[in-house]
Amino acid sequence: MPGLMFPPASPPLGATAGTFELSWELFGEFCRALAVRVSRDYRPDLVIGLATAGVMPAATVATMLQADFEAMKVTRRERGQVVHAFPRVLSPTPVSARGRRVLIVDEITTSGDTLRLALAAVREVGPAEVRTATSFVRPGGYRPDFFSMETEALIVFPWDREVIQDHQLVTPPIYA
Repeated sequence: MPGLMFPPASPPLGATAGTFELSWELFGEFCRALAVRVSRDYRPDLVIGLATAGVMPAATVATMLQADFEAMKVTRRERGQVVHAFPRVLSPTPVSARGRRVLIVDEITTSGDTLRLALAAVREVGPAEVRTATSFVRPGGYRPDFFSMETEALIVFPWDREVIQDHQLVTPPIYA
């Protein structure tokens, strides 16, 4: 593919422990790298983003791959707080996955519980094929079919760096 910055055989990038803060521009580059990696081996008809944060890279990847996009909520959280030991499917599986090549995308994977649950739910509607992708993966954890970077670092996504509280942009305490 002409004009791409990532060589065709480039391995996933790696980073050490610490904090890795993503700007919106860098987030876009990781999405671009993910889309390029997917396009080498797979041509999805439908990209399903796992809400909430997984829809950000998923929508970008879907647009770049010229694929349809849907969202599906699979989470351990309620009102922004982790409250469940295991993730739950909180929305219907997109039936538009039936008979199609599907790519399930999330922003990060560690244990793989969320991706495995989403994968099982999508398989129930009968896709032609389904694969998984994340922007980031933890070493030693679940490995999706595609990812941009492996890291132990705390990832601070651009949408997490500042949130709105009392009508003001503030840094959440976890990142302060």
